[in-house]
Amino acid sequence: MTDYWSMLFVFVLATFIGLGVIRRVSRLLYTPLMSLTNAISAIAVVGSIVVAGADYPLTIRILGGVALFASMTNIVSGFLITDRMLKMFKKQ
Repeated sequence: MTDYWSMLFVFVLATFIGLGVIRRVSRLLYTPLMSLTNAISAIAVVGSIVVAGADYPLTIRILGGVALFASMTNIVSGFLITDRMLKMFKKQ
């Protein structure tokens, strides 16, 4: 049996730790940090493709599809923001 309280505790703890780490990042490191989050989202895309395409119940496959959409949106928007930031520093 799954212990939902411990999973919720880990999720909340990870949220607060993640927020604390991101707040302390210098503005100069946002572009490399964005590249790192794109790599992490790519791992989430692979996992959500596996979940959405496997023989799971319909509800789980729908959640896999939603996770796939959210991860792909994060990757595309991350690349667009990074590209826009890098264009700001190019000489004309």
